[in-house]
Parts: sequence; structure tokens; C-alpha cells
Amino acid sequence: MFLQHVTNSLLPHALAGQDEKFQLAFGAIGVGIEHKSFPGATVAIAHQGQLVALKGFGRFTYAEGAPAVTATTVYDLASVTKVVATTAACMVLHEQGKFQLEQPVVEVLPEFAGYDSRRAQITFRMLLAHSSGLLAYARMFAGAASRADVLDQALQIPLAADPGSRAEYSDVGFILLGEALERISGEPLDKFCKEHVFDPLGLTTLTFKPASDMKSLIPPTEEDMTFRHEIVQGEVNDENAWAMGGVAGHAGCFSSAYDTAVFAECILKGGKPLLQAHTVELFTRREENPPDTSRALGWDTPSPPSQSGSFFSPRAYGHLGFTGTSLWIDPERQLSVTLLTNRTWPDRGAQTIKQIRPAFHDAVIEAIK
Repeated sequence: MFLQHVTNSLLPHALAGQDEKFQLAFGAIGVGIEHKSFPGATVAIAHQGQLVALKGFGRFTYAEGAPAVTATTVYDLASVTKVVATTAACMVLHEQGKFQLEQPVVEVLPEFAGYDSRRAQITFRMLLAHSSGLLAYARMFAGAASRADVLDQALQIPLAADPGSRAEYSDVGFILLGEALERISGEPLDKFCKEHVFDPLGLTTLTFKPASDMKSLIPPTEEDMTFRHEIVQGEVNDENAWAMGGVAGHAGCFSSAYDTAVFAECILKGGKPLLQAHTVELFTRREENPPDTSRALGWDTPSPPSQSGSFFSPRAYGHLGFTGTSLWIDPERQLSVTLLTNRTWPDRGAQTIKQIRPAFHDAVIEAIK
């Protein structure tokens, strides 16, 4: 099932001439591999309702005999999970009338109330918009023996700021959001996303917890010598998500570039066949508060200097993943650009993807003009 690439009816192929058309964009990926920004990558570009580029580059690792990356290679999406799974689940439940943006989180997660009266002010909108005042990150996995241990810590983490006062990206907020969605839907997050998002779109590789026969198709993300003491391959790289069993609101999904692009095409088409257009517009519109935020609901929007480059429109939205993944969507151009890498191999030190990614996106825009 995973070795085949099956054309999805949502996204017909128009790949003829892609190497010539996207020569500069593909060249930027080659530069990234040459400079060891990442050992390999997959790219999927959809424009005006057609898949116009789909290609693999490099290898799983820097070793000479490592498997070559192909168009069907599957990557750890890291925080891109926040949009393709968690935010998508929020949108589905919102349309079902079960998920209310202005509902206080404590009404669904009463354990979150604690001793700080400010916590009662935090709404689901704030979790999605990263304006809850929660810490950006905490090493909850360090003392955790189970998913429940991580969740207990997330529920008790003190606020770093007053709710609504500032936008600060928070994995903790999305961990809590994932748990809230499970209680609202009555299903585990991975099962709900499979039934209501992934399967209806025909996405065979977009999944939490990849099956054992799929793991050989996934490049390793890290040689972890400090926590797991092993090569991390086919299991989520994020330690907090790993300690939660591989299913969390902030990380855990794996996908091919093609399936990610099909998901993006659904959003570009106003949510069809999953959602209504007004729901997509609501969640992808940049928030007005806090005043300096670049965040939409779950999604981010370009703000200079942006990893999407210089040319995406003000209405564009997207998300990055720590492992070296990204998805950017521009509704004005009817464009989506998926770039998946394992820039964390063999360790997390490489940061030069921050120069490669904007150059790549700028070259894509130049190619489709």
C-alpha cells in the first residue's frame, strides 16, 4: 500500500516539465543537501488545482549507501501535526457544534483550573492562537512514565503571562488541546483524525504511529544519545509526544509530501469534502489580538522575515515542523508548497535550513509567475 503512489482525485497530476520549470527551486534543495542542511527532502507543489511538482532528493542519511529519498518517502511532520491533525479536528468538531472557540478550557479540563484564577479565562481560541499565556515548552518527558504523567504536568504548568496579553508559541497548549478534543469527541485523537480527516481524503500515509511495515520508508530523524539512546526512526522525534505514546496534539504525525499536499488542496478548495468554506476562512484568518500576533487559529501567517520567503500573499498561512518540515498555502495564488526533510539528522545542530527554505519558496513563486 505504501510503496505505491496513487493519484488522488482531489489533486490531479500535471508533472510534465517539472525539472525545467522548478530548476531554481530544486537547485535550492540541492544546495541544502550539499551544505548538510539536511540529507534528503521531498517536495510537492500544487498550483491552480493540479500537482505541478513531486520529487525526492538526496538520501535518508549522509551515508553513501543510505536509501535514496523518493517521491513516496514518509517523514516525521513534527509540529505540522498541529494543522493537519489537531486544527483539522477542531474544525470538524466546530462544524458539528461540539467545539466552541470561546469556551473556557476548564469546562472540558477541570483539572486545569489549579490555584491561579487567571486560568479560568483561557479559552480554546487562545490555545489555538498561542495567546493563552502558557509556557512555550517544558521537558515533561524527563520524569514521565506514561501519557498520563505528561498530561498531569501539562495541566499544572504555571502561566508565563496573563491570558491574551501576548502571543507565544506553545507546545503545552496544544498538548492540552489534544486531550480536550479526545474528551469532547469521546475518541482518541489518532482514531478521530483517521475517521474524520485522513480516511475521507484518501490519505494512506498521513498517520500517527506508523505501522511496522511502513517504518523502512521513513528516514531517521536523530541519533539520540541523551534520552532514548538509539536511532529514532519510524517513531516520533519529539520526546513529549513519544512519552505520550506517539499521539499528541502538538506532534506525532507522519506523511508523504503528496498526502500533505492533498490535505492542503482540501483546505484550498474551501474544505471540500470535509468542511465548509466559512470554517476554513475562520481558522486561517490572522487573529486581531494580541495586536502583534502573526497567528491564525492553529495556523501561522507570513511575517517578515518568513520561512515562506518574501512573496506569499498576506492571506497565506502555513506551519513549520522542528524536524525540518513545512507546509505553506496561498489562497490568492491557489498554491500549496510542501517541503519535508529530516534536518535533525544526525543531531539537532544544523540550522542552515533557515536560509534554504525562504530561497526555495521564493524560487517556487518565481517559477509559477
